[in-house]
Amino acid sequence: MCLRFFVGSSFLVCASLFVASSRTRAQDNYEIQVYSYDTVAPHRTMVELHSNFTIDGSKTTQDGILPTNHAEHETIEITHGFTDWFETGFYIFTYQRNGNGIQWVGDHIRPRVRVPKEWHWPIGLSLSNEIGYQRRKFSADTWTWEMRPIIDKQIGRWYLDFNPTFDRSLHGESVHQGFIFSPNVKISYDITKKITGGFEYYGSVGPATDFSPISEQQHQIFPTIDLNLSPKWEVNFGLGVGVTRSTDHLIAKMILGYRFNF
Repeated sequence: MCLRFFVGSSFLVCASLFVASSRTRAQDNYEIQVYSYDTVAPHRTMVELHSNFTIDGSKTTQDGILPTNHAEHETIEITHGFTDWFETGFYIFTYQRNGNGIQWVGDHIRPRVRVPKEWHWPIGLSLSNEIGYQRRKFSADTWTWEMRPIIDKQIGRWYLDFNPTFDRSLHGESVHQGFIFSPNVKISYDITKKITGGFEYYGSVGPATDFSPISEQQHQIFPTIDLNLSPKWEVNFGLGVGVTRSTDHLIAKMILGYRFNF
């Protein structure tokens, strides 16, 4: 895919938010992140804590799914680099809300491969495949598969990132829908060497071959800040606004990660 197409597609997806605004996918409230192309270095491990609090979300149990309003979602992600082009991540999802206590939601595993840097491609390109289980009271689909191509590019102080993601239910109510198209976009700018500001977009528009009506689609925009403290640390936080009735309306998120030799 050429750079012109990548840049144009990224801005087209973002622009579509302003001319249009399914039920929020289970994982989105647990791990809210646009993936970059790079992988964890060989023989190193990265541990990340994803902390997401739904300030304004669903307030009643719907189709057996617990409400998200004022729910705290904590996710532990452990990723190990095996080669300079292959890593595997493992997730532990949890849910906490007054009256429900702290609950285990499910686990996922995510192998990922990338184009090696020595190939000197003009863009970063990698492919993530994530499969896992989540309990029925947190998702109508208990087994799911996510296939996520990742395309990114650093242009001076600007960073452009596009994840044209496809999700599929393996067991649950959405099996008949096939692959769901869920594009993610990140556009950011290095304000200083330590601070990067930008916007992240998360969408879910329905089956890849037949998009859902706009009112049933999911669209969220997150103004974000990344702190570039050191190569060992990853810090990202933002406040997301949902712009359709099928999306949680306000979510605060933070990612704190640390890389070490293991």
